[in-house]
Amino acid sequence: MADDREVRQVRAMFISDVHLGMKPIRVGQLIEFLRAHDAETIYLVGDILDGWRLAKAWHWPNEYNVLVQLLLDKANAGARVIYLPGNHDEFLREYLGTFFGEIEFVDRTVHTTATGKTYLVIHGDQFDVVVMNAKWLAHVGDWAYNAALRVNIAINWVRRRLGLQYWSLSAWAKQKVKNAVSIIGRFEEALVHEAKESGVDGVICGHIHFAAMHERLGIHYINTGDWVESCTAIVETPEGAFELIKWTEMAVVGEPRKFRLRRAAS
Repeated sequence: MADDREVRQVRAMFISDVHLGMKPIRVGQLIEFLRAHDAETIYLVGDILDGWRLAKAWHWPNEYNVLVQLLLDKANAGARVIYLPGNHDEFLREYLGTFFGEIEFVDRTVHTTATGKTYLVIHGDQFDVVVMNAKWLAHVGDWAYNAALRVNIAINWVRRRLGLQYWSLSAWAKQKVKNAVSIIGRFEEALVHEAKESGVDGVICGHIHFAAMHERLGIHYINTGDWVESCTAIVETPEGAFELIKWTEMAVVGEPRKFRLRRAAS
């Protein structure tokens, strides 16, 4: 890319849940991550845009244009860019099977690794009972999530002044609150079942803003996480291994990045 830092070459990159249009998101970190990585194939696994937020109040700073242009530049340079819309950018599902520039829009696809294993790639909202059957409740949940983010901003303002690292209230709740853990488990089970029905080795999804990578019922389950708080992405190395990258846990900005990641064989 344009700057002089070392760019890591990977075979595939999976990013989801950026939520452009929602004010407290980590676009700067995502731009930094994309500038540090080049991939043969880039999967945008849904909710890149937040149509729900944009419909209520237009919020589109110049930083968003930088991100979009960066993705278009990668596509024009030869990367295959595949956009799989989610529930927050579901209006883009009207364009499935078409291209915007070099960016292809599909509902789901199958990714084949360097070792020949196959992975269903899908946003995942299609297997969220609330989203599919009670959209009004999903909007209530979206409001509550945004309220939690605003509380989190205040908490982290104090933490920064105490010299402490960023802390996520919603991520803590997802790990500790029994109902949240149960919902995540049911979501994973539904996606794993769909992968089994599709005859693939694994599934790569987003939607629940909870990055994960593990085996479940003989299926390799991978969730990309989000760029609202977690700043997580999945990459496939040239050798065919998957890595879960937590970008905020890297070295201090301005220093060479030392990759801290979780790895699993594909």
